Amino acid sequence: MKSSRLFFLLALFVLAAAVSWFVFSQSHRSAIGERITVYYTKLDGTTEVPWTISLRPQAGGESAAERLHNAALYAAVQAIAGPSSTIDAIRFPPGTQVRSLNVNGSTADVDLSGEVRSQGGGSLGESGEFKALVWTLTALPGIDAVAIRIEGERVDTLPGGHLALDTPLRRSDW
Repeated sequence: MKSSRLFFLLALFVLAAAVSWFVFSQSHRSAIGERITVYYTKLDGTTEVPWTISLRPQAGGESAAERLHNAALYAAVQAIAGPSSTIDAIRFPPGTQVRSLNVNGSTADVDLSGEVRSQGGGSLGESGEFKALVWTLTALPGIDAVAIRIEGERVDTLPGGHLALDTPLRRSDW
């Protein structure tokens, strides 16, 4: 009788430990899988085209917040780089880089290098490049808006003045 009670208590302990581990590990898992969608804007300036890229698996010990940050940074870099050069698309100016990216609540705060100021495509170009970036980042779970900085500074618009950047951009802005 004593050994069956001991066996029962041991089994109950193992079950409780397994359930605790599962609950704890799931609370730190991200909703972001191993593939993300990046967008580019066609030359018509209105059509967004998705393409899927691979993302490394979530690392052990990487929190959901870290996973979101890392995925958003990678997605932004891919959106700035654009699709293959064989595809006609509105592109960010050559040399444009993502200097940093932080996720604050549901807003991705992206700091771009100064090359972005040399966009030569007028309002269509400015709108197309930022539309692709916003659509890419807001495709990630938990991001609803994108705030833009250039060389660390908030700007009202790019030099062309065609696109307001003084407030976070959302998909609904297009």
